[in-house]
Amino acid sequence: MFKNIINLLSNDIGIDLGTANTLVACRGKGIVLSEPSFVTVYKGTNEVFYRDGQPAIGRLAKEGDGFVPENLEVIRPMKDGVIANYEIAGVMLNYFIKKAQTGLSLIKPRLIIAVPSGSTQVEMNAVSQASIGAGVRDVFFIEEPMAGAIGAQMPVNEPHANMIVDIGGGTTEIAVITQGNRVASESLKIAGDSFDAAITDWLRVNHSLLIGPRTAEQLKIKMGSAAPFEQEFTMEVRGRSEQLRAPRGTTVTSDEIREALSGPVFEIIAAIKMVLERIPPEQSADLIDRGIVLTGGGALLPGLDQIICHYTQLPVRVADEPLLSVALGTAAVLEEIDVYKDALKSARDVA
Repeated sequence: MFKNIINLLSNDIGIDLGTANTLVACRGKGIVLSEPSFVTVYKGTNEVFYRDGQPAIGRLAKEGDGFVPENLEVIRPMKDGVIANYEIAGVMLNYFIKKAQTGLSLIKPRLIIAVPSGSTQVEMNAVSQASIGAGVRDVFFIEEPMAGAIGAQMPVNEPHANMIVDIGGGTTEIAVITQGNRVASESLKIAGDSFDAAITDWLRVNHSLLIGPRTAEQLKIKMGSAAPFEQEFTMEVRGRSEQLRAPRGTTVTSDEIREALSGPVFEIIAAIKMVLERIPPEQSADLIDRGIVLTGGGALLPGLDQIICHYTQLPVRVADEPLLSVALGTAAVLEEIDVYKDALKSARDVA
C-alpha cells in the first residue's frame, strides 16, 4: 500500500536516449522535451561550455556544430545507439532530466529508458550509472522496438504477430512481437547516420567534393528518397574541393542522392527479410494482413515504405508520429506499468 502511494506521487520519467536526439516523457504529461544528443565541451576536457549563461547541451550544442572555435568541440556521447562517452552522457542525461521536471516532488522518480534490443549488460550498466546523478529512484529498461510498437499503438499484447522497423540515428531495430514478447529480431548499426555518411562518401567519390555532417543531413532531408520521385530535381551543393582544397560548389540530382542511399537502404531490407525467415508460418500469416510498421526518423525517407513493400510483398505503413514513437511508448508504459511489466527489465537485475 505504502509503495503504491509512493509510486503515485513520484514524477516518473521515460527517455528515448537516441544517437541523434533525446526525448523525455513524464507520466501524465506525455513528451515534455526533445533535444539533439549533442554537448559542447572545452577541447581535451569534459568541461561543458556555457553560452549566454546556458550550458551548450542539446539544441545549443548542435547549432554550433562545425562553427565552434579551436578550443571547443561538439561531442555526441551516443554512437550506434550506445554510450560512447560515459561522463558526457551522464552530464547530458542529468541536464535533460532536470530540465524536463517541473514543480516540486519530494519523491525521486522512477526512470524507464529505451535501449536497443541487442544491448549488452555492460552497455545497460553504463546507461544506468549515467542516470544516477540525475537523482532517480529506480531505473528500468525497455527494448526500443517494444517501446516503438507501443508508441505506434500496435496491439503488442495480443496473440498475433506485429512487425516493427524502427530506424533511428545510430541503429535500426527490427522485431516481430506477439503477446508482449519479442519472438524474432535484428539490431542493425545502419540507420540515419549511415544515410548521411553514404551521401558524404558519394559526393567525395563522384564529385571530389568534401562536405560536413550538417550538409549531408540537409541533402538527405531535402533530396533523399528510396524510390523515384514523380519529377526528379537538382540542387547546388557547396563544400571543399578534394583536389584543390578550396571552396567549391557542384550540382547534384535527386537520382544521385537516391543512388547514394541505396546501399544502407538495401542493407535494412536484407535484415528485414532475414527476420521474416525466422518466424513460424502462423506468424507469417498474421503479417499478410497486419504488415510492417515503420518508426524512427529514417521512416520519413520518401518511398522507403514503397520499396520495403516491393521486396517483402507485405503491406507497409509509417507510424503516425514516427519520430516520437519510442518516447510515446515509454510514456504509455509509465501510465500502465503493471500492463507492460513483462517488457521491463530492472537495472538491479543487469548489475
